[in-house]
Amino acid sequence: MQETDTTSSQDLAPAKPDWDFLEVWIDPFLSPPYILLLLGEKTGTCRIHNPAENHKLIFSSATYQEAETWLLEDEYEPLQGRLNALPPPP
Repeated sequence: MQETDTTSSQDLAPAKPDWDFLEVWIDPFLSPPYILLLLGEKTGTCRIHNPAENHKLIFSSATYQEAETWLLEDEYEPLQGRLNALPPPP
């Protein structure tokens, strides 16, 4: 049996997220509910991705308000809570 070394390399820099927060939005009228991901970027722009289609970008906006309005018009509802990006290590 071949073994693979899975130890972290000291030479690699940790990944720095280009997003600031993540929200999960659902269409509660479908079973199972249809899920979309709203990524808020540090620049203030927002992107909406479809995880069922390999995280395909389906909407982009200059502000959170525009992204929220787009989701609400299509009758999506946010799940409670928000995941914030971790700050980069010192």
